[in-house]
Amino acid sequence: MSADPRVSIHPDSSVLLAAIAARLITKLVDVQDRYGEATVVLTGGSMGIGTLRAVAESPACPAVDWSKVNVWWGDERFVDADSDERNSRQAAEALLDALPFAPERVHVPGAAGDFATADDAAADYERRLAEAAAAEHAADYSDARPDAPGRLPRFDILLLGVGPDAHIASLFPEMAGIRETQRLVVGVENAPKPPPSRISLTLPAIKSAQEVWMVVAGEDKAGAVGLALAGAGHVQVPAAGARGRSRTLWLIDAAAAAKVPEELVRKEPASA
Repeated sequence: MSADPRVSIHPDSSVLLAAIAARLITKLVDVQDRYGEATVVLTGGSMGIGTLRAVAESPACPAVDWSKVNVWWGDERFVDADSDERNSRQAAEALLDALPFAPERVHVPGAAGDFATADDAAADYERRLAEAAAAEHAADYSDARPDAPGRLPRFDILLLGVGPDAHIASLFPEMAGIRETQRLVVGVENAPKPPPSRISLTLPAIKSAQEVWMVVAGEDKAGAVGLALAGAGHVQVPAAGARGRSRTLWLIDAAAAAKVPEELVRKEPASA
């Protein structure tokens, strides 16, 4: 089961980033009230890292118990751990290093210096996800506890950017990763944008999240956003395949919304 997309359009990228940050803080507080902890899957790129900066700058930031937030990544560049290209390094500089995250809750994907290939790093990340799922299952004493752990922990919010070619995470049009139906994490080689080696969650992993938030800004993304929301096939338009179990939000600015079908649009005021 997955949720149909809902589109919220904001006047410009600065208003959009502030709105996403406010929404993320509120959601994390709500989830922590229910479960005692919360899990977010981060994304890179200008919008993903800009969102984290906006969270750090928000007056409401202290409302979240950051020591009880679990952090994963939707994808990572398979380069050295100290490379400025790493999504996790950029996230640390934007937010994680400034707040009291528990180190054991921050799950950084493997780097080129630690693994021989992107496939090896992907296999390690999938193993760590399964271990987290088993630990979560063992700590669940509710009546709704399943008989056995799943392959993934609960993802409360999963953030995704969208490229001009409609790629999400490191799942690119027509490539093997976007066609994957069994594995939860894949190594990616010969990516059409640098760096060429990456690891990425697959669509089955992305679609396990309770909420998927697509965060997109810029006129150069309008075509990809329009195709995705018009129902294009996910192999050609990976962003079309991203769905959350309970909610799918497209949080975009007016420039990125230029080709969105009118019936899907909910415009947000400039003060949002």
